[in-house]
Amino acid sequence: MASASLLKTSPVLDKSEFVKGQSLRQPSVSVVRCHPAAPSALTIRASSYADELVKTAKTIASPGRGILAMDESNATCGKRLASIGLENTEANRQAFRTLLVSVPGLGQYISGAILFEETLYQSTVEGKKMVDVLVEQNIVPGIKVDKGLVPLAGSNNESWCQGLDGLASRSAAYYQQGARFAKWRTVVSIPNGPSALAVKEAAWGLARYAAISQDNGLVPIVEPEILLDGEHNIDRTFEVAKQVWAEVFFYLSQNNVMFEGILLKPSMVTPGAECKEKATPQQVADYTLNLLRQRIPPAVPGIMFLSGGQSEVEATLNLNAMNQSPNPWHVSFSYARALQNTCLKTWSGRPENVKAAQDALLVRAKANSLAQLGKYTGEGESDEAKKGMFVKGYTY
Repeated sequence: MASASLLKTSPVLDKSEFVKGQSLRQPSVSVVRCHPAAPSALTIRASSYADELVKTAKTIASPGRGILAMDESNATCGKRLASIGLENTEANRQAFRTLLVSVPGLGQYISGAILFEETLYQSTVEGKKMVDVLVEQNIVPGIKVDKGLVPLAGSNNESWCQGLDGLASRSAAYYQQGARFAKWRTVVSIPNGPSALAVKEAAWGLARYAAISQDNGLVPIVEPEILLDGEHNIDRTFEVAKQVWAEVFFYLSQNNVMFEGILLKPSMVTPGAECKEKATPQQVADYTLNLLRQRIPPAVPGIMFLSGGQSEVEATLNLNAMNQSPNPWHVSFSYARALQNTCLKTWSGRPENVKAAQDALLVRAKANSLAQLGKYTGEGESDEAKKGMFVKGYTY
């Protein structure tokens, strides 16, 4: 891992630094020399993008802002559209994604948007590049780079995440298209173990992805999602999360990943969705912050929590509880359903509802912005925002 001493104190990114078409840098590298135990010297290569990675991470982890996750695969996006009676066509996906990225004032509360590959190269219904619309709002474009989950042979019906093959060339192309950060989601299932094999595979895959992303100018979001499925209590979740994050940071270090140039997307520490013992926002905050203090180095600039099927209000309340006192990291959000659900249902595919749907998204974005600052009260929330969204065996 490159030493923090190599990095100059850098301001946040200016819009001009992540516009589409910026040429790739030449592969010049900084070199850190380690004192050898043997006559031959060991050299560790630090990414030629080191300063830019730190700037990007700081921009995304800026006060009162978080990430809009809109990187659902076309199949998952189809399920969302089906819930409001729309067909899964490119035109319908384009219409909804246009609605999301073009909300006036969204950049006040949203610092980054994770896109699916189709969206990264897509234009709005008005013919403007989605990436350009985001940049104009001072929102950093990101890209989902994994290729999804497949069964892990030799495990207890667990999964592993594929996508390392060809990742370097794809990442370079995504950078050229305007992406400045990346996301790779793997999962850990508590009811199925988790087995040591599944945890190690998840951690190693995340570490290789993170190293490749940084080498190509993309800040990696490290996301080992501990699924909500199960009847286990909050203490069991806490123990598994400690095990998973210990393994993840071991392999991140082994792969010389620069901690100052990554972001984390962990699950909050909660009971299983089918556990009879429910946890209060304060309990969730206490367990989750205890986990972070034990496992996450302060060099990491941002912790961007996933919602994982919590209701919109529940996810916001839990985030708010974690920001009632200062933290070593920027503790914020990277929500998909917990930002989009009411917005999608308000829209229902009708052009005349676009303004109301955009207003609904802005309400949720502002609520989570307040939660990041520890100032959310929960007053005036709709019944729809309080509905849970857990789906057993959910695939993204």
